[in-house]
Formats: sequence, structure tokens, C-alpha cells
Amino acid sequence: MTERDSEIEFDFFEEPATTEAQRPDRPRRTRRPQRPPGPPSGLTPLLRLIGLISLAILVVVLLVFWISSCRGEAKKDTYSDYMGDVDQIANQSERVGASLNTAITKPDIKKTELVQTLDGLAQQQQQLVDSAENISEPGPLRNEHEHMIEALQFRTSGLQGLRDGFSGQTKNAAQAGQLLAAQARRLVASDVVWDDQFREPAMQELRDQDIQGVQVPDSNFVQNPDLATSTAMQTIWQRVSGGTGGTTTSPGAHGHNLVSVKVLGGAELSKDQLNEIVATTDLGFQVTFENSGDSTETGIRVTLTIQKSPEPIVRRQTVDLTEPGKEYTATFRNITNVPFVRRTTLQVDIDKVPGETNLTNNTAEYPVIFSYPGG
Repeated sequence: MTERDSEIEFDFFEEPATTEAQRPDRPRRTRRPQRPPGPPSGLTPLLRLIGLISLAILVVVLLVFWISSCRGEAKKDTYSDYMGDVDQIANQSERVGASLNTAITKPDIKKTELVQTLDGLAQQQQQLVDSAENISEPGPLRNEHEHMIEALQFRTSGLQGLRDGFSGQTKNAAQAGQLLAAQARRLVASDVVWDDQFREPAMQELRDQDIQGVQVPDSNFVQNPDLATSTAMQTIWQRVSGGTGGTTTSPGAHGHNLVSVKVLGGAELSKDQLNEIVATTDLGFQVTFENSGDSTETGIRVTLTIQKSPEPIVRRQTVDLTEPGKEYTATFRNITNVPFVRRTTLQVDIDKVPGETNLTNNTAEYPVIFSYPGG
């Protein structure tokens, strides 16, 4: 046997290695969950672009809205500041008008005192004109602003005219009344100009501008237009000119007649019987009287007195003007600290006017007793 034969026999009996023995064991694979199908790869950038564009549009819209809101607030502030400045002038001018009304209806005022008062009021009013001219108005209100100044100028010229009229040398009461009434009508005209040429157009402009929450001030200089008549001014001139020439009173009877006294919201008082009055927190009285003379009277003072120790309760009201044959009222409100549960007297007096001779019908006393509410 040859050496080759030996090798062949050896190979025949030797078992070949299996395939499994030659390959190492591999780990077992786990199945991953399937994802839902997404958009095609070319659509994703487009969606992102659309989102960015939408966000940019939203930012632009919000920015425009914010700018518009800021502009609207700035415009409102401009109008509000202007109206605030006008309101201060309007209120001060109204106070000048109230002082004028008090001066010309004051029963015991003299001519020299009245002229000095009118001169001071005219100077105050001119200062208000100067202040108004220094206000910076919004452009759309330029015309209305000029009319507001015009109204104030009417008031200045009217006061100056009244001052000159009362200080004049005329001795004719009728002529003086006509002259003074012409000047007083300037004051009435100032209120008309303020309302018709300033306030109403300014309110309309605010509506057109869609500005809300800004108030246009009112200003009423003349408290009683009846005082601007020739008859009323003639009466005032005669009253203040006593002893300086002219006639102190017009011909005919003068005076007033007390008609009634009532508790506000209650009954009329009796002069002959005890009047039981519940003293509520808003206790008040209404006095009615009549001009029983033949002439117009001005500055009629009515006094209500409740007797009380140690000092009586005294209230006064002034009625600017009364015409012959007409009734007028003086109202007294918020009467407090009355004497409770004891009899006392309530007295009403209407002051004497120049030329009045009969004083028996312009005063009266009423027996009263005040009780607590619910008592």
C-alpha cells in the first residue's frame, strides 16, 4: 500500500464539518412598528414654506393693528388734552358770569361799587381770552376753536359795555336801559356762539373721527336772560343811580305779596294753626310770592328764619327779577339742626324794594313743631 492510498482512506472515513457548525449564532431580529405613511418627500418643504408665510402675515397684521391702535390713542389724547384746557377756561368764564349776576341783582349795591366790579370782571374775562388764544387746537377743530375765542370776546366786550353804561353821564332812565340791554345781549349772544359754533360742531367732529370718551365742555355765561331786557336794565340803572341824578324808581306802585309757604313734598303751612313737620334729612321749604306792583323789580331777597336757641336758623335766597302780576318761588333746601319736639316759629320775609310803601303783605309767621322721622 502506497502512501497516497493511506491518505485516501483517511479522507473517506473523516466526516465533513456541517454548515451550522461553521456559522456562528446570530441574534434574533425584533420587528419594528410600522410608521404611518408620510407626505412625499417633495411636499414637506412646501408645507413649511406655507407655515412661515402664514406666520409672517399674522405678524404683519398684528403689527399694523398695534400701530393703528397707538395712533388712535395718540389722537384721542390730543383731543382730550385740548378739551381739558378749554374746560378750565369755560368753568372760569361761567364763574365770571355768576359774579356778574350777583353784582347787578344785589339790592344795596351802589353805582361806584358796581362799576368797579364790572371793570374787574371784564379784566378777568380778557385774561381768559388770552389763555384761549394760547391753546394749540387739533387741526380739524381750527374753525371751532376760533368761534370759541369769539364767544369769549363777546363776553369781554359785553362786560366793558356794561361798565361804560353804568359809569356814563346820561340822566334818562329809558335811554340808559336800552344802552345797557344792548351790551347785555352780547353776553347772551356769547352763549349762542359757544353752543352753535363751537360745542355742537366739535361734538360732530369727534363722532366723525370715531373718538369716544372725550367730552366737549359747555359754558353758560348768562344765568337769567330776562335781565338782558331794556326794562330790567332800566330798573337796575334806576336802583343803583339813586342820589346821582335820574329817578330812583319808576312811577306806580312797587312791592311784593307773600302768597304761600309749603314744606317741600308736603302741605302748605297755616298762620293760624300749629304745623306739625317731620324733619327728614332733605327737609326744605318753598316760598311763593307775587309782584304786586306796577314795575319790574330786580334782586329780590327772601329770608326764611326758624327760631332756635341760642341762635336762629337763617337762610336767604335772591330772585333775580320779577314782573308785575307774576308769581315766583324761592326754594330753601337741606334745612338741618331744627329744634325738635317743642313749639317754635318759622318766619318768612320779602325785602322791601325801592318805592314800596305797603310792607304788611310781604312777611308772615307760622307756628311749627318738628318731630323725628318715624317718631
